[in-house]
Amino acid sequence: MNFTVEKMEAQDWEAVRAIYQEGIATGNATFETNIPNWKEWDKNHLAACRLVARKEKEVIGWAAASPVSGRCIYSGVAQVSVYVTAAAQGQGAGKALLQSLIKESQNAGIWTLQAGIFPENVASIALHQTCGFRQVGRREGLGQMAGVWRDVILLERRSKIVGI
Repeated sequence: MNFTVEKMEAQDWEAVRAIYQEGIATGNATFETNIPNWKEWDKNHLAACRLVARKEKEVIGWAAASPVSGRCIYSGVAQVSVYVTAAAQGQGAGKALLQSLIKESQNAGIWTLQAGIFPENVASIALHQTCGFRQVGRREGLGQMAGVWRDVILLERRSKIVGI
């Protein structure tokens, strides 16, 4: 598949929103049930770490990082999100997005990236592991979706700048 990975721009929001909604609908991408508006999403994600995968002019996926805490000690730790439209899954866009996000985050001074993924989302866990994330734990019954308690696999990737 021919695509490019580029900085996300505000005008990409509607396409990003649609892909996010598609992920929510699977029931295995996030605990979120509603998509925020652009202003709220923009406020909660790091400006330096927002990317889209584009095939021709169509956005087929996105990746972004958000701070895990407002405390200064965690300024180099971010939570990653990677979403690819169903029609483009399995064709390398997710890997290209995550690899690019890793580079962008390192350039922004991020030394630890973390991800929380439902165990049923085997493809996402494999993608993260392929990109250097390691499983560091499992949070059992972290939250409920439709009355069902869900576990979350915790993965992290440490930058070589901290020697881990």
